[in-house]
Amino acid sequence: MSKHVVSGRDETVRLFKNPVLEYFSHINPATPIVVFMPLIAWVLITSEPHLHGWFYGLAIIAGVALWSITEYTIHRWAFHLEPQSSIVKQLHFLVHGIHHAYPRDSTRLVMPPLISLPLAGGFYALFKGVLAPYHQPVWIGFILGYVAYDTIHYAVHHMNLTSRIGRRLKQHHMHHHFVNPDSAYGVSNPFWDRIFATLPERPLRVSARRRKLVQFLQRHTSNGTQHIRHSQRRKSSRI
Repeated sequence: MSKHVVSGRDETVRLFKNPVLEYFSHINPATPIVVFMPLIAWVLITSEPHLHGWFYGLAIIAGVALWSITEYTIHRWAFHLEPQSSIVKQLHFLVHGIHHAYPRDSTRLVMPPLISLPLAGGFYALFKGVLAPYHQPVWIGFILGYVAYDTIHYAVHHMNLTSRIGRRLKQHHMHHHFVNPDSAYGVSNPFWDRIFATLPERPLRVSARRRKLVQFLQRHTSNGTQHIRHSQRRKSSRI
């Protein structure tokens, strides 16, 4: 296990003496879906009708892509910074360090709405100032990406993922927690890990046929070598 891990079980630890703060630090993993999907629907319905069309869809896709690089950037350079002062260290532990210490704590896997809602509002204002009139579809895609991220994050920690993609994502994120926390920063997808060369080192994959051949040679090489040497001796003696 990583040196940051305190417990690999689904258990929690108290962070705040204040009972109200402590209560709101424990979040149901369905919260992002419950909170943000109605907001996304409302923005979609109230956005200007004349903007809807194929370019509107492209703007949503661009928002999802923008979230993916934001996810990687925040996780790598904000959540995994090396704080120097004691105050920053405490803040860092509250924001992300607690998750590495108790990675299977199911109540602290998603961001509290008290933080995520103001951030969502801030990004909306930013997109409006920079991307209007297409700020709404970009924001929709961005928040969809965030909701997908939090949902996938819970799934890789607590669900039995049987699909090929699910298994790969789970393996990718578990490597980040239990092998090398300085790699595999992407949670919802490993694309930016590939771009920034932070993919985990993958073991050499050997086909079943090649593996059987290697095992056969390992079992019979000594006998085969002795047979060849015996044949060579017989030939030399005849000469």
